[in-house]
Amino acid sequence: MQIKEEAAASHTLAVMVDNEPGILARIAGLFTARGYNIQSLTVSEITADKAVSRVTIVTSASEHVMEQIIAQLERLVPVHKVVDLTVHGDHVERELAMVKVRGSGDHRIEALRLAEVYRARVVDATTTSFVFEVTGGSAKIDKFIELMGEVGLIEVARTGIVAIARGNAAI
Repeated sequence: MQIKEEAAASHTLAVMVDNEPGILARIAGLFTARGYNIQSLTVSEITADKAVSRVTIVTSASEHVMEQIIAQLERLVPVHKVVDLTVHGDHVERELAMVKVRGSGDHRIEALRLAEVYRARVVDATTTSFVFEVTGGSAKIDKFIELMGEVGLIEVARTGIVAIARGNAAI
């Protein structure tokens, strides 16, 4: 008898947690201990009193494994809610990157032209380099970085994905 393996798919999780020391380590430890990979992880306080944080995790797993991950996250004491935005419905994902590019002459002009096409903002400039800020989907940022590699890419810093459900309801 052959067992059919489920295909892994990317999932974006929104996890509401108490903002307390060690919670991020506990969440990351849950993934590490079970051999799950975290592709992107962002966290920020979301309430005025700074008592609650939202953790956005992007991981790749089969449906069965994803159900296990969510169940294990929900069992952590400081976790209020876990929502798989990928199956929840339509959602918006964005990422920010800062991209440092060296440039003089034609390379400098080309870097500025590409930045305009990708709606990247110049946030720092010297006579020999630029730092661009670009936001959007991961594919857009990947392509921008790839193109900047051809004109003098020096360094990249990325935030990781943040995501929110579409519509007027909160998760």
